[in-house]
Amino acid sequence: MALFRWDNSYSVGVAEIDQQHQQLMALINELNDAMSQGKGRQAVGEILGKLISYTARHFSDEERLLSQHGYPEYEGHKAKHAKMVDKVKALQKDVDSGKLTVSADVMKFLQDWLSKHIKGTDMKYGSFLNGKGVH
Repeated sequence: MALFRWDNSYSVGVAEIDQQHQQLMALINELNDAMSQGKGRQAVGEILGKLISYTARHFSDEERLLSQHGYPEYEGHKAKHAKMVDKVKALQKDVDSGKLTVSADVMKFLQDWLSKHIKGTDMKYGSFLNGKGVH
């Protein structure tokens, strides 16, 4: 069962970023499906690894765009990304070591984080980048 369904309320108005956000949603949905189907720790760990890797790539692309166009809240945005990377890496470490399983609580955390990050933090730069000709 999908945790996320893309709709326009998630669009920041920048096609590249919207596509990446859709991919992040798809990976969270894939992780949720694996967890709910009782797939093994290794399978769940591999999907979590893909999610973490893709998130890092997305953050890098987003930061490049914001820096390139002189986004005034760049440093704060970058700091939020760094905090999230640290949280997710700690989560992965706990899953890999067996201290934590990917549970409904973990999925809720990931869902809330992505939704709040897109609809809160990321929405702030959409019109800024659009004003710089980035669509």
